[in-house]
Amino acid sequence: MKTQRLLTLIFLSLISIYSTSYGQGSANYQGGLKVSLNEDGSKYFRLLTWHQMWVTTPLEEGNELKTNFTLRRSRVLMYAQISDRFLINTHFGLNSLEPGNMGTASPISQPGTNGQLFMHGAWAQYTIFKQKLVVGGGLHYWNGISRLASQSTLNIMTLDAPIHNWATIGVTDQFARHLGFFAKGKLGKLDYRLAINEAISNPTRGADSHLSEIGGQSLLIPHRAIYRNPDNPGGGKVYQGYLNYQFLDQEGNLLPYFVGSYLGTKKVFNIGAGFFHHREGASYCDEAGNLILHSPTSLAVDVFYDSPLGSNGSALTFYGSWTRHDWGPDWTGGVGGVGTGNIAYGQLGYVLPDFTEKGRLQPYVHGTFRALEAYEDYFNPYSHNLGVGANWFIDGHNAKITLEYQRAVEAGDLAKPEATSWLRLQAMIYL
Repeated sequence: MKTQRLLTLIFLSLISIYSTSYGQGSANYQGGLKVSLNEDGSKYFRLLTWHQMWVTTPLEEGNELKTNFTLRRSRVLMYAQISDRFLINTHFGLNSLEPGNMGTASPISQPGTNGQLFMHGAWAQYTIFKQKLVVGGGLHYWNGISRLASQSTLNIMTLDAPIHNWATIGVTDQFARHLGFFAKGKLGKLDYRLAINEAISNPTRGADSHLSEIGGQSLLIPHRAIYRNPDNPGGGKVYQGYLNYQFLDQEGNLLPYFVGSYLGTKKVFNIGAGFFHHREGASYCDEAGNLILHSPTSLAVDVFYDSPLGSNGSALTFYGSWTRHDWGPDWTGGVGGVGTGNIAYGQLGYVLPDFTEKGRLQPYVHGTFRALEAYEDYFNPYSHNLGVGANWFIDGHNAKITLEYQRAVEAGDLAKPEATSWLRLQAMIYL
């Protein structure tokens, strides 16, 4: 209780500070840092930059009050057009900068001495048929599986996007970005994106051998999938796509980033479905030691609804998804608790009616339920997360404060499941 009261006090203090400093920001923003290169603005370049700072307090029983500081994201994104047929996008930055992984001036390549700045995107696109067909290539974010696999980090409704939706991080891609070619467009109200990519050849997730050290001996573990590199020097071809039918207001697809919450500025109702397939990207052995190749595949369906409620400023946002991952028997190597099995996720947010000129308040709740095959014989075979939080929008998504409590329960063999919980505060500004 002492921890919760302290973080709540910090939260309210920051709201007061930021409301005074940035309450008039929207009047100056006017579409962002966009520079027109001709009179009608059809030739331009646009620059976006954003920072997200976290303060996290673990809420473990019996522990003293602790706070951890993290620069969750620091990014720069630029895209430009000199013709309505061509667009180029460049995106770089860092993620989760903490005291333990900050860089130094040392030239020695050792853990903790290297910065984390890297490319998040470098791609170009060409319009073949206006709106209907656009093709491009590079290090891109036109992902398959689900809507949140291409979530924008500028306007997430919850404190952060559920990381299990980026199921391929460190397995086939560079931080949810693949190297390859894509096609995207709109056919009436059907929005689509399809891509063929090259998987990384050095996956960092999951077991790296069919053998395990048990009692000082290397023993074969049958029916346990590991990721492999089917082609050399690359990691084999990855095919992915996502289609969604937009029943009401149409969402833009100039860039790949899906909006998390429109705060009542649109009325959107979409139903989507997506897939991911990596041909012979995994393998496992049977009891006799015979190697069996497997092609990891993911399928998902989801629904997104966002709408104003009357004329008083209130709005409702809902998202729900179900995902089936088949990446080989007993595979559990994905980030965010991803493995072979089923994952259900949902989030619900409500923007309160306008009650002050200082900002807008949006409480929300979200939850994840995971049933993975590797744990089906455990005493507690299921994992789940529950998060409850609120956004204080000082200037829409451009300047906001978020406070969230989250509790996670992991599958296990013990009668009492392993649980962790924390309270997290975020301050974010983007231009």
